[in-house]
Amino acid sequence: MAQIIIDKQNGELAFRLEELKDLNQFDHLQRKNYYSILLLSCSDLNVTVDFSKYQLEGNHMICLSPYQPFMLTSEKACSGYLLNFHPDFFCTYRHQNEIETEGVLFSNFHGLPFFKIFEEKLFFNLIHQISNEMNRNSIAQHEVLVAFLKVFLIEAVRQKKQFDKDAVLKFTNSQSEVLQNLVDTIESNYSKIHSPQEYANILCISSKTLAGIVKKYLNQTPTSLITNRIVIEAKRELYLTSKPVKQIAAALGYQDEFYFSRFFKKKVGVSPDAYRKTVGFAKLEKE
Repeated sequence: MAQIIIDKQNGELAFRLEELKDLNQFDHLQRKNYYSILLLSCSDLNVTVDFSKYQLEGNHMICLSPYQPFMLTSEKACSGYLLNFHPDFFCTYRHQNEIETEGVLFSNFHGLPFFKIFEEKLFFNLIHQISNEMNRNSIAQHEVLVAFLKVFLIEAVRQKKQFDKDAVLKFTNSQSEVLQNLVDTIESNYSKIHSPQEYANILCISSKTLAGIVKKYLNQTPTSLITNRIVIEAKRELYLTSKPVKQIAAALGYQDEFYFSRFFKKKVGVSPDAYRKTVGFAKLEKE
């Protein structure tokens, strides 16, 4: 049974905790306008995130940003917990200096959207405390839940960083260097350079070789890496500022606002204006 807190101002979901006995509710591609964290124990889990597919076994945590498309299926028994929170309930961007969730758990354009859990007891203890607090419905509930959520996210970041570090060790030195150079180059040029061929030229490598390395180790394409980074920045600007869409588009290298809006909607599932309205609108400028 799900425990849900609704935002009294707009009637939308603010915070949710649900124990899962199966994955039936995730058997079709979906996008939510809030963060989703799944803590799952499965012997055969099929995960689709951003249209990339993965097969997992064991205890994993899957971390999803608002409107990030995902689907989960398993032919065998699978159980765990689902934790949802809206950016209005807890702004990850605002607490980035404390927790570093963005770029690690969420909005990581070059990393995996999941990690294998090596210390699950701490997470389960926090979930138990969150559940108890939600049942109390007492004063300062929001503050207490945010405190628990912060600890949960901090531990998740710690374990995800270790998981990512171990994953990099599986690459050869040359492959690791190519991937890191590509990620760094995209990070420095995504607002100006959108072509995979141009990145291959900068790295002095053939586009075919580059695509092969990215596909083998990240299960993505160079194009998806570039567009994902652009979308992450667009989302950030739409959430944190009141800049017009035209200005955001131009800063990201799109002089045609309508072309950018179509590009954004194709990637995210909603228009820039709809994203701003349902996820956030200049929260930090107002406070």
